[in-house]
Amino acid sequence: MKRPTHIIPILLLLAGCVKQADWPMPEQPPDLVVVDATLTNEQKIQQVRITHAMAGLNELPQPVTGAIVVVSDIDTSRTLVADTLRPGYYLTDSLFAAGLDNTYTLQIIVGEKSYSAQASMVPGKVFNELTYKKDPETGLFTIDWVASAFSNDFPAMWEVLADWSSVPGYETQDPDSCRARLLFYTLPTIDVSEIFAPIVEQVFFPGGTILTERRYSLAPGHAGFLRELLLETNWQGSMFPTANANVMTNLSPGATGYFGVCAVTELSLVVK
Repeated sequence: MKRPTHIIPILLLLAGCVKQADWPMPEQPPDLVVVDATLTNEQKIQQVRITHAMAGLNELPQPVTGAIVVVSDIDTSRTLVADTLRPGYYLTDSLFAAGLDNTYTLQIIVGEKSYSAQASMVPGKVFNELTYKKDPETGLFTIDWVASAFSNDFPAMWEVLADWSSVPGYETQDPDSCRARLLFYTLPTIDVSEIFAPIVEQVFFPGGTILTERRYSLAPGHAGFLRELLLETNWQGSMFPTANANVMTNLSPGATGYFGVCAVTELSLVVK
């Protein structure tokens, strides 16, 4: 039988790509504040989270307290209040829904330093519900498909909330152990690192689970930020990793993260 000698160079190439890498970490974290701020068109208490940059890979982010946080548009200015139960979180003092035709400005003052960003919303979109499949070994279910990973015209982030805390046989368990949150992305790019991304842990849930699927519309800059963030996190460690680099931001110098405004569409279904 003829041996498949054509695969030998490929194996040698892959073996030659493996080498030890040292990751020097700075003794002091960079002088940056990290901002996580996404307004939506839902009538709710909107929130902004502000933390300090971290020096270590597994450190917990330290909250930025005592900041002045203002969200404004052409007509209204809202000063957010600090959440006393969650340091680093700042909340609107009343229910508020972002609008489609407005441009919003986020202003943050920490001591003598000031940071700002602007963002606007793109329209939401109706969508087909996700699909799931049954695992023959466990008899439980897993997510099979949520949305296409690529769309040049309609980028989106997908949040899937699974709750089986009320399913018979699970009522006495810790409710938090019977809930899961999964994120999926539809982006206007296709990256090799995404196609060959490391395998992620599957979430299994029983019949009767309530699945809530939420689609967040993404402006072009917001989609670009998430792509770069994924390249540095979820998609790293594959066969084709990318060179490490700072993730883009729409915040002024001295701050990182992203300020976005999203339209949210939602549907729910029960696993049968």
